[in-house]
Amino acid sequence: MKKNTTTGLMLKGSLRKSGVTIYERNGQLITRTATSDQKRSNTLEQFKQRQKMRHTIALWKMLKLDCKELMFTQRATDYQNFSSLANRLPVVFVERVRMDNASFLMPGIPVSDGTLPAIQQELGEVDGMPALLTDLMNDEHSYREKLLLYTAIQTLENDFMPRVRFSVREVKRRDMTLADGRFVLKDKDFSNNMKGWALVRVIDDRCSAQTIITRCTLYQQYTNEEALQTAAKSYGGLTRTPYL
Repeated sequence: MKKNTTTGLMLKGSLRKSGVTIYERNGQLITRTATSDQKRSNTLEQFKQRQKMRHTIALWKMLKLDCKELMFTQRATDYQNFSSLANRLPVVFVERVRMDNASFLMPGIPVSDGTLPAIQQELGEVDGMPALLTDLMNDEHSYREKLLLYTAIQTLENDFMPRVRFSVREVKRRDMTLADGRFVLKDKDFSNNMKGWALVRVIDDRCSAQTIITRCTLYQQYTNEEALQTAAKSYGGLTRTPYL
């Protein structure tokens, strides 16, 4: 199984009084000027992009913390792979006081990326029991196959901070049920509107590309115009684009 190490930028220190920031990139120590006489531009598009990146980083921190075994095999690092996929998620607007830690459960959160065919899955019912429905068939099975079920849960920590927590466990085909020739997982937990799931197929160092499916809608209240304006105000407002 391929193991990647996230490099990226690692802040080593900051000398704010002298206007210098020091950080490490690709093993080299880099120094750059950190101050400017001009107010930082914060146009609507810049603000949206910063909020999107903020949420990507918050999701990544929780996924990496909770799941030690990550399956992102299509880019140089796990984080690069994850962030390129998470960039497609809707923008959620969060005020500055919660900017570093808030994360939201929503459909499409990536949990793996690889070359095996994606497992088509949806939430439904089988024999009156909530179930995770898949397109896995009984004759499509390798003895080297491993199935990993990722679970995401929306939490509200300290009555203030929304966070997504992740867990992962292996599922055997014998734990699943055949319905109309396709494998399903049955469990009353699949009716929980604050949870989401993704079943990942792994064979040796290859995996399927999967994203979370969920009924959770909490994130939607952070995507509207009111949330945008509240969040922007906490950053000092948006920069008006001058008319030409």
